[in-house]
Amino acid sequence: MRINGNAIRPGMVIEHKDRLWVAVKIQHTQPGKGGAYLQVELKDIRDGTKLNERFRASEAVERARLDERQCQFLFADGDLLTFMDNETFDQFTLPVSLVGDQAVFLQDEMVVTVESHEGSPLAVRLPDTVVQTVTETEAVVKGQTAAASFKPAVLDNGVRVMVPPFVETGTRVVINTADSTYRERARD
Repeated sequence: MRINGNAIRPGMVIEHKDRLWVAVKIQHTQPGKGGAYLQVELKDIRDGTKLNERFRASEAVERARLDERQCQFLFADGDLLTFMDNETFDQFTLPVSLVGDQAVFLQDEMVVTVESHEGSPLAVRLPDTVVQTVTETEAVVKGQTAAASFKPAVLDNGVRVMVPPFVETGTRVVINTADSTYRERARD
């Protein structure tokens, strides 16, 4: 699908120079003379190389169509992750690099979204939040809760996060998978 150059948004996948790129950052620029343009930082989906490009509103860019399918995470075996398609029940393996840093939040039977282009898997998207258990944290110091402060904690998957002072060891918390930050106490 063709779109205007100024319609590119972060996270959008485009075809440019015979490769697939994801827009990482965008900045609208209107110089003193000449027309306005969109400065876009692109990242190659396959090898991770970066490219900075300028797109004017008059330019047309090809937006890539990504196929999405819901899959269930089954298990990890070294650097390979095994998933099952929720519709066809076919099992397949993907490298852990398609998940990236979020791989530490994968849990057995978690439903994820696998994005592919022309049959080739490109990325695995996890749910926005996961529930984890705090396995280690410091004790609360009396009077410390008067100001908005956070303390370090270790989750059951080994990830270190900052949590509010009232969170104790054994508490189940909701964690944002995109940036590994505390969101709230789990309600279960």
